[in-house]
Amino acid sequence: MAPWSGLWGGKAGGDAYRGTPVVVKMENPNWSISEISSPEDDDEDILAAGAGAARRKGGRTKNAKQIRWVLLLKAHRAAGCLASLASAAVSLGGAARRRVAAGRTDAEAGVVAAAGESPVVRSRFYAFIKAFLVVSLLLLAVEVAAYLNGWDLADSALALPVIGLESLYASWLRFRAAYVAPGIQFLTDACVVLFLIQSADRLIQCLGCFYIHLKRIKPKPKSPALPDAEDPDAGYYPMVLVQIPMCNEKEVYQQSIAAVCNLDWPKSNFLVQVLDDSDDPLTQTLIREEVAKWQQQGARIVYRHRVLRDGYKAGNLKSAMSCSYVKDYEFVAIFDADFQPNPDFLKLTVPHFKDNDELGLVQARWSFVNRDENLLTRLQYINLCFHFEVEQQVNGVFLNFFGFNGTAGVWRIKALEDSGGWMERTTVEDMDIAVRAHLHGWKFIFLNDVECQCELPESYEAYRKQQHRWHSGPMQLFRLCLPDIIKSKIAFWKKANLIFLFFLLRKLILPFYSFTLFCIILPMTMFVPEAELPDWVVCYIPALMSLLNILPSPKSFPFIIPYLLFENTMSVTKFNAMISGLFQLGSAYEWVVTKKSGRSSEGDLISLAPPKELKHQKTGSAPNLDTVAKEQLASKKDAKKKHNRIYKKELALSMLLLTAAARSLLTKQGIHFYFLLFQGISFLLVGLDLIGEQVE
Repeated sequence: MAPWSGLWGGKAGGDAYRGTPVVVKMENPNWSISEISSPEDDDEDILAAGAGAARRKGGRTKNAKQIRWVLLLKAHRAAGCLASLASAAVSLGGAARRRVAAGRTDAEAGVVAAAGESPVVRSRFYAFIKAFLVVSLLLLAVEVAAYLNGWDLADSALALPVIGLESLYASWLRFRAAYVAPGIQFLTDACVVLFLIQSADRLIQCLGCFYIHLKRIKPKPKSPALPDAEDPDAGYYPMVLVQIPMCNEKEVYQQSIAAVCNLDWPKSNFLVQVLDDSDDPLTQTLIREEVAKWQQQGARIVYRHRVLRDGYKAGNLKSAMSCSYVKDYEFVAIFDADFQPNPDFLKLTVPHFKDNDELGLVQARWSFVNRDENLLTRLQYINLCFHFEVEQQVNGVFLNFFGFNGTAGVWRIKALEDSGGWMERTTVEDMDIAVRAHLHGWKFIFLNDVECQCELPESYEAYRKQQHRWHSGPMQLFRLCLPDIIKSKIAFWKKANLIFLFFLLRKLILPFYSFTLFCIILPMTMFVPEAELPDWVVCYIPALMSLLNILPSPKSFPFIIPYLLFENTMSVTKFNAMISGLFQLGSAYEWVVTKKSGRSSEGDLISLAPPKELKHQKTGSAPNLDTVAKEQLASKKDAKKKHNRIYKKELALSMLLLTAAARSLLTKQGIHFYFLLFQGISFLLVGLDLIGEQVE
């Protein structure tokens, strides 16, 4: 478009009011605006006629038309945005109304509690939140009454009469300032110190990641590239055992088995174990038939099923390692049921073990097929990108130690045996074996450029249960491993890293201060203004930390504010899980398999299918109608069990934060009000289960 030369163009004289050609395009196809031409098209005719004044008048008229059309275009776009927001608000309100009308709560989720767990213990945390909410509502009523009666909140303790309600209010203010505020201020200062320490740790990790990218540090195998797999004797193709543990995961078993059977590795040098812990006979039948189908195609694959599911995943892996033929294998690769390794996975990971006898584990990065499915998966993607890009990579490069992710990794079997093998004592068997291997001197490598495809939990219920297990297990493990860490022969700085950074700071302090500072102390400071929480703690430092977290996934930058609010919202689940694991409460022993959706595309399944089955598909015949019918029946049966629920803890905290936001208006604490308001709304949306998968 030509440069603007109208009223704001800066030119003087007769050219000051010349118009310019403008083409206005409307996004709505029902609107159309033709090009507005400039007097430049017929300048010569006008000049020849000597009508300079008429030209200036026409220029002013057409410039006014241009401005009017541009303003109309902006108004149309603004109206479209408002209409979209109104439609979304109506849909959200309708979903919330249906959720409340259904009345299903998290207490009815059907999760089987561990043996001996008391319902009283399970509801104690919720009872504390409810009591806190009731007290906050009472205090809000008192403060509103004082405000409406014109009592001076700052000097009322000295100026009020000594009779009536004013006397009670003055006594409360004196008691609050003398006894309540000092305790809250001490707790506030302690949490701020922990917050700063954890923020410094995260900043140092980000600087370490920046240094890795700046210096282009990348783990490289000591041996040269592998030759063609058709000649196993010509290169390094050790015996590899591939394990796929699964339990009632009928949505994803086909794609994981197909992906593993298509690994580019000499068939005589690797064996696939399908470790099925399913207690559903139909699921067992489907998986057994899938294994038989691949056996007929020549794949070396076996099916194992345990009658007694003792020890969950750790017990399953331990049972598989007890097979007599395992002694013939040097390495074991583990993939969960929803993981689909690329054909070259073993070629990119196993060579790192050659001529590196101290190496016990090679861990690959995860990628996600459904990261854009809904808001919940997008927020999870931000967290996991930071975990792999920063935490795992930095610890792998500088410490040769990190927590095993439980899947998409290759272990040296000797390292597993030397560390005591799989143990069923916690719900984080992957972290358990990694810590024990580290204590025995084994080193780990993380490959940030080798990815293994999987899927994220799409419902808040599934994500919540997963996070509970991931945050209660480390505290169980810390109690069990602390004596072994102290007695171990590793270097002192490695012991300090394990105890203070790996366990205490990142597994205990992080959920503790996140919940206590932003969900308890901040609302309390609204009702006890003598205790202060600085603005930089409420806003600036959390915003900076969220910015650092989102750097590994720059395309997710528009979600930085929802991410900050959602992380604080999840702190209630993580804090509850941390307390359960630390004090060995019954919920710490819960193991609930994360629900999968099977998001692989049809093209992925066709590309991984055996040649015989592809042949049947090309001729249009159905090779296994019985299997298809069983899968459809199982899917319908499972769909009936899925519901969106109301989560009582999150709803109670939502009411608490909104109450504190209302109280902050009385003292005009602007930044505190906005933070409490939006954080309360975030808790409300999560409490009504409106953030993840919506089941009709």
